[in-house]
Amino acid sequence: MGGMDDQDIIREFLIESSENLARLDEEIVLLERKPKDAELLASVFRTFHTIKGTCGFLGYSKLEAITHIAENILSQLRNGERDLTPPLVSLLLETIDAIKQVLRSLEATGEEGEEEYAELRERLRVACEGESAPAAQTPQAPAPVEETAVARTPSAADSTIRVDVGLLDKLMNLVGELVLARNQILQFNARHEDAALNANSQRLNLITTELQESVMKTRMQPIGVVWNKLPRLVRDVAASCQKRITLEMDGADTGIDRTILEAIKDPLTHMVRNCCDHGIEMPSERERLGKPAVGRLSLRAYHEGGHVNIEIVDDGAGIDPERIKAKAVQKGLIRQEQAERLSDREAMQLVFLPGFSTAERVTSISGRGVGMDVVKTNIEKIGGVVDLASTPGQGTTVKIKIPLTLAIIPGLVVHSGGERFVIPQVSLLELVRLEGESGLRQIERVQGSPVYRRRGMLLPIAYLNEILGLKPEDSAADAVNIVVLQAEDRQFGLVVDGISDTQEIVVKPLGKLLKGLDCYSGATIMGDGRVALILDVLGVAQRSGVCTESRESSRGVQAQASKQEGLRQSLLLFRCGSFERLAVPLSQVARLEEFPAARIEQAAGRPVVQYRGRILPLVDLGRQLDGRSQPDRAQDPLQVIVFGEGNKTVGVMVDRILDILEEEVSEMRKTRRPGILGSVVVGSRVTDLLNLEPVMRSASEDDPASLGALGAALQSEEETALAGERI
Repeated sequence: MGGMDDQDIIREFLIESSENLARLDEEIVLLERKPKDAELLASVFRTFHTIKGTCGFLGYSKLEAITHIAENILSQLRNGERDLTPPLVSLLLETIDAIKQVLRSLEATGEEGEEEYAELRERLRVACEGESAPAAQTPQAPAPVEETAVARTPSAADSTIRVDVGLLDKLMNLVGELVLARNQILQFNARHEDAALNANSQRLNLITTELQESVMKTRMQPIGVVWNKLPRLVRDVAASCQKRITLEMDGADTGIDRTILEAIKDPLTHMVRNCCDHGIEMPSERERLGKPAVGRLSLRAYHEGGHVNIEIVDDGAGIDPERIKAKAVQKGLIRQEQAERLSDREAMQLVFLPGFSTAERVTSISGRGVGMDVVKTNIEKIGGVVDLASTPGQGTTVKIKIPLTLAIIPGLVVHSGGERFVIPQVSLLELVRLEGESGLRQIERVQGSPVYRRRGMLLPIAYLNEILGLKPEDSAADAVNIVVLQAEDRQFGLVVDGISDTQEIVVKPLGKLLKGLDCYSGATIMGDGRVALILDVLGVAQRSGVCTESRESSRGVQAQASKQEGLRQSLLLFRCGSFERLAVPLSQVARLEEFPAARIEQAAGRPVVQYRGRILPLVDLGRQLDGRSQPDRAQDPLQVIVFGEGNKTVGVMVDRILDILEEEVSEMRKTRRPGILGSVVVGSRVTDLLNLEPVMRSASEDDPASLGALGAALQSEEETALAGERI
């Protein structure tokens, strides 16, 4: 279980004890005037009891011995067994002075000191056991600690104060307004170029930035503030379910803004309940499966790139995707044909639909159909993301990614349709500008959707003007500005009319009437006093459709559909040599890559390229098909189709990758030409189907055990797919 280390615990003890002792001085003097005040007596007793208990926990025997006897005397006073007398008051005050002396020694040296306080403890013992109080003694001023360097520094109590949360919130709001004023002054100065104003505005900029960082730190709290309630929750839920569960926590000291901490409290509690109730099996079932009878639930929190990541992991039964699909169909959340096309990963996301539950009966813990959808909604409200991964029989992992703070964030200012928008910088990956006609041609269409070839990968493109229904600016026609963004686990490019700069923005929440606008997460006031809307990157991605399916999941759906229907197939179209349109089943393609011509090397007289820590053999397809000696090196970088998986891979060099199509194709016309299976009509045009077997054989001449077997396997799969002279 993670949390504060020993030094943090000792520091907290010193601060709390100093505050308690300062209050004790006042309360005991007041008690001397009101010796029968039961409430005051109880308060003094509780303070001594708290100090004594913590001393015992930390192993401070001297402090524990002193406070234990003093606590007994106060217990007698509280129970009415004796009266408070001036000598007894003096003895208690002397005890407080001794405790202060030990605390000072602890802070200075880490030890309780050499003084044993035997005489004081004896007098306390006599006072506790005797009929009469000891002789009156004047409290002695504590001996000064030897003047050193861990002593001239302020004490822990002097360096820490407790501040009302409301005051911190007000301070944060004022800093936000100061940031807005700073932005306005900087913008005004940029227009007027006044030397004196420039120096003062830069100074204001530095001070405001430092003040902002300091105030934000005051709002940070360890996530352990929320976690400390979970051990009891896990124990109670486990007991009610007749299960045995241990809870492990790592990273409880991870700092997070208190407003976000408050927002994740309920979602976190619900997910932990779910793990205990749904995830972890009964002890007898776990033993039958060869698992330990005691289930394990672990929480982990850590900082990463301006976010806080929280992982909730259990070693329970996991989630069966087929059961999820069946329940979703049963409850009418999706149709049967939709369920059949879902990948396992997509099926997992169904648990976040409103009204979804796999519980067979309603209990006090779950089964009411309200839960994970609320969790997802609450997390996304604060700009976070929740993801679910599970392996049946092994367990489930829930990952939450949330921002450190919501009040002031860095953002990129963009222009589109004559309006200004802000994109949170945490979602920003890079900026791309395509200029001129050649730049405009780099955005292509695949299956009717715009894509940009970015370092060998096809990046989905969305146009902000189209998403928001804005009219593009005329000045933006000569170039394309692409903001590459991360939405959940996928990347996409957002085309905007113009890009300004990054700046610190103060987030203002949208009003209740605008909460339903999924493309916006808030608003801010710019330097000129005008309002700009803050884009919700995930909402924009979902509205544009670029986050519907990953390539991997769509491949799985397409392959499954092909097996079921036998009429439709996903094909990768490309051009090579004299062949204007070649095709290969997309299910056989591992990746599409682009390599600079300079990276192509020779190994045993054959072209290869260093690829993902391995040597990838390359096949010159143009040479294979029509005897061309070299690929078209004018096309730099070279476009390569990678076939195979793991270590059994080969790259096929082609002139250009054209498109990916999924449709019913015509009957195949066979041919005897080497390397070509036959011709079909795809997309209303005649297309030749590539025969992979000779391609693989040529690449595997030096390694028949690996690539030869791969070629045979691919050829067999292709022939099966084309059975009956159809794709």
